Amino acid sequence: MELELNGKLALITGSTRGIGFAIAKSLLEEGCRVILNGRNESRLYSAAEQLPGKVDIFVGDTTDESVCKKMANEVKKKYETLDILVTNVGSGRSVPPGNETANEWKRVLELNLISATNIIHAFSNILTKNTGSVVSISSICGQEALGAPLTYSAAKAALNSYIIGVARVLGKNGIRINAIAPGNILDEGGTWERKLAEDKNAVETMLKNEVALRRLGKPEEIADFVTFLVSDKAAFATGSIFTVDGGQVRS
Repeated sequence: MELELNGKLALITGSTRGIGFAIAKSLLEEGCRVILNGRNESRLYSAAEQLPGKVDIFVGDTTDESVCKKMANEVKKKYETLDILVTNVGSGRSVPPGNETANEWKRVLELNLISATNIIHAFSNILTKNTGSVVSISSICGQEALGAPLTYSAAKAALNSYIIGVARVLGKNGIRINAIAPGNILDEGGTWERKLAEDKNAVETMLKNEVALRRLGKPEEIADFVTFLVSDKAAFATGSIFTVDGGQVRS
């Protein structure tokens, strides 16, 4: 399918590895110009060297509102506008249920919610009118109680609510916004790689009992879904949370 993304400018936050890196690669292969973002400069340059095309790099922590505003100003100065924004900063690592502190709530909310709201707000005025598209990477943990840390699950549920609500605001300028809620994704250095190394039988049993397709997902499968969603082939989709989990969520 021709997605007609050639020449469009895309910014992907949290794009040095895993899902974010796969999204950057997929968009480049469709002809997009791509901007990588992350907090670690060396990792950004390493990621850029592995991608099939020239990319720009913006080093910055998107949990910091001032950093997001600065990034938006620099993109506007260099490119004038932005066509595609993908927010992918997040982490599910936290404390066991019942051990949450105020500081831990703040840390996890900043990573999984505020990082997205900051960058979306900062770029809302320079996203291309009538064709701009935003996608946030959420999680099935924001949709159903699956045993993940409470802080993470609550943050992703809040992100989903934000996406649904802000769609009407952005929609006044013809800008679409959606979220993808991935299931269990196997990527290098990620949670499921660690769990497989610790107890492969337990992971296989969980997949057999809980996931319809009985396997872990791949970052590329989420990236392909994002690439379709930001294209005009999905032009009537906005304010939605798309579950891509191999058939795990029951609700």
